[in-house]
Amino acid sequence: MAASSDLAPAPSVEYFEPRASTKQWLKDNIVPSKEKTVNYAKSLFPIATWIYRYNWTWFLGDMVAGLTVGVVVIPQGMAYAKLAQLPPEFGLYSSFVGCALYFMFATSKDITIGPVAVMSTLMGNILNDVLPHLPEYKDTPWLVAGCMSVVLGCIVTALGLLRLGFIVDFIPLPAIAAFMTGSALNIAMGQIPTLMGNNSVKAYNTRAPTYLVFGNFFKYIKSCNINAAVGLSALFVLYLIRWGCKAGGKRWPQKERIFFFLSTLRTAFVILLYTLISYLVNRNHRAKPKFSILGNVPKGFQHIDVPHVNSTILSAVSGHIPAAIIVLIIEHISISKSFGRINNYTINPNQELIAIGITNIFGPFFGAYPATGSFSRTAIKAKAGVRTPLAGVITAVMVVFAIYVLPPVFFYIPNALLAAVIIHAVGDLISGPKTIMQFWKISPIEFFIFWAGVLVSVFSSIDNGIYTSVAASAALLLFRIAKAQGKFVGKIKVYDQKLLSDGNNDKSAVSRHAFVPLDHSDGINPSVKPTPPPSGIFIYRLNESYLYPNAVHFTDHMVEQIQQETRPGVLNPYGSLGNRPWNDPGPRHKSEADIDTSKPELRAVILDFSGVSNVDITSVQNLTDVRKQLDRYADCAISWHFAGIKSQWIRRSLIAAGFGSSLTATRTVFSVANVAASQDRNQSISSAHDEESKLEKEKLGVAESVHTLSLPVLSTEYPNFHIDLDEALRATEAELGLHKSY
Repeated sequence: MAASSDLAPAPSVEYFEPRASTKQWLKDNIVPSKEKTVNYAKSLFPIATWIYRYNWTWFLGDMVAGLTVGVVVIPQGMAYAKLAQLPPEFGLYSSFVGCALYFMFATSKDITIGPVAVMSTLMGNILNDVLPHLPEYKDTPWLVAGCMSVVLGCIVTALGLLRLGFIVDFIPLPAIAAFMTGSALNIAMGQIPTLMGNNSVKAYNTRAPTYLVFGNFFKYIKSCNINAAVGLSALFVLYLIRWGCKAGGKRWPQKERIFFFLSTLRTAFVILLYTLISYLVNRNHRAKPKFSILGNVPKGFQHIDVPHVNSTILSAVSGHIPAAIIVLIIEHISISKSFGRINNYTINPNQELIAIGITNIFGPFFGAYPATGSFSRTAIKAKAGVRTPLAGVITAVMVVFAIYVLPPVFFYIPNALLAAVIIHAVGDLISGPKTIMQFWKISPIEFFIFWAGVLVSVFSSIDNGIYTSVAASAALLLFRIAKAQGKFVGKIKVYDQKLLSDGNNDKSAVSRHAFVPLDHSDGINPSVKPTPPPSGIFIYRLNESYLYPNAVHFTDHMVEQIQQETRPGVLNPYGSLGNRPWNDPGPRHKSEADIDTSKPELRAVILDFSGVSNVDITSVQNLTDVRKQLDRYADCAISWHFAGIKSQWIRRSLIAAGFGSSLTATRTVFSVANVAASQDRNQSISSAHDEESKLEKEKLGVAESVHTLSLPVLSTEYPNFHIDLDEALRATEAELGLHKSY
């Protein structure tokens, strides 16, 4: 078969494919070349690829985005620090370090690193669990948080340096959505008692499972006080401004950007408004304020120190490290990838791991606790028109200004207001009805995994919710791999309807063969009947990689179907009754009447490997065992052909197991490609001089003399490996003498 029918084929030549070698694999994949080493070193500092092109247009965009995010990150940072069971200034420290360091290692212009609700809540839970066992750190919990930050940073940085960022891809969207939704419900419910000013909040643990906090809140709801008026009204105003700006943007599209900035600044506006009210109410009652307020926030960096990393703290927090790493990675990578797709650029997950790792390593030197990418602030930054990661430096400058200048203002911020800010922020993390219904429509099993993660988070803890959804997703993946089932396929002749409608009556010129499952399991028109292969030949398509988890499942299904549709090659292959296996069914003494002669004998098996990207020792050994089993069943050496093999390593593995050739098979049917073979094939005819010469010859009616060669596409050394199923079937038929033309 020639790949190009318009060129007259010349006699083909032999081609022997170079064998895949371990040395070459190590050179290509393990041993770094000088060029790869240099590129790796350059990739560690992406800023070098763009900073020299920095300009005033970029600066203006970064300035607007940095200031906008700064207005949001300051109150959020203090609020999230309270979630982490730390004084509010530690939220500012974490915000500063995340914004100040990230730009040097960033591959995302939109992401903002700093304290986030989920990580802060998890940190608070960790401190609640370990501080009773660390009495020496009871009054300095930030030292434990700092140690945790350094450990997490080192682990995540190592993952990035080793280029293991692909592990993030093993956490699917339903697991991420379940983690976010469950965490948001947990955080919001934990803040409601503070929002409502429940005086009995100390009577129960607001960090208990969500359902317990919910029940206890209503149990003590009568003890709510004036703080509820502050919290509920602030929450209402936040949503009112948001909904109003959203509606205004739709009503007046030309002013959409103005409404965006008004919506973005709603948190700052509400905090300023309620802080002013608090000041007017409590300025003469600083010792006993009318409602709960934030209180003293020290000026400057009061906790610059070397992190306390020791075996005592490490042994106490070690059990919480896996969940914390998952939170750090999931939030940051999923957010940065999402905004990269939205804004048409690609992030490097490995480099992003290095970025958040470095941030968390150096953060505790300034008093910071674990930080990662923030969804809400990243969305604000993207819509504000950020141009480069340098916008984070402007935000960091604002945070420093707040740390040194604004603490007297922070004194009067109501705690109920901060609770409203947190509830308002985490509301965006909850998956909406449309998203959940989409899960159901796409994959009902993953829909239940989502709900399992959410329910475990609500009735147990965020940690267990993470483990549940990730473990369930991994189990589903393994089940799908292990239970992968191949399909027996047949051939149909299909035509290009457009070419036929254009008046092309030569159907052979517009037709081609397609191989589809015989059982119509792929949803093709039931009225279209695929033609099965000739009697005794089976074409089996593997739809997954052929590896040890699914090898037996693949071949058991294949062998069972083959034995049902064929008759054995010999009546009693075991000889005497004593040699017959105990599990061989049938009459005690078999006769010719026990064989269904209407069934054909097994003659050949064609395996479609176009869906197989990898094989391993177990799967190849399993295929060898199946070959022996079917040879005994057929009482002869059946022919094995392979189509669509994707890599040299798969061919090498099959050749090592004795596949690819046989004593009877010769390379009589194989695909060739016609290639031009001029006198000097190394010279290009694309230059202007050659083009002019060619045009002059065409004007004079002189044709360019070009010879062609028909070159084999695959190695002629192994006649049982084929480029596609069409060739494999033709070759099998020719080998078995079913078509004399072959």
